[in-house]
Amino acid sequence: MPAFNLFAEISPKPEHFAEAREAVMAIVEPTREEPGCVSFTLLDNEDEGRLYLFEEWRDQADLDAHYAKPYTAAVFQKYENWLQHQPIITKMKKRA
Repeated sequence: MPAFNLFAEISPKPEHFAEAREAVMAIVEPTREEPGCVSFTLLDNEDEGRLYLFEEWRDQADLDAHYAKPYTAAVFQKYENWLQHQPIITKMKKRA
């Protein structure tokens, strides 16, 4: 299966924006070291209070393994109370 990209829009509650950003920043390096991670980039827009992840994974099994990592699960658990709504995740395939 060819590599694919994910784009995630994350909308923390205003009072949790900084904490949510720090939580994701803490997993950037370990995620980049995962064998199936091609790229993992955190972007933000403080004015709108949103975080964005742009990710490229070798295959779905590698992404599933990432979601099962303790550090990723810990962020997801924190998000239960920190987010305004569930992240909006778009999965894409590179065409050119």
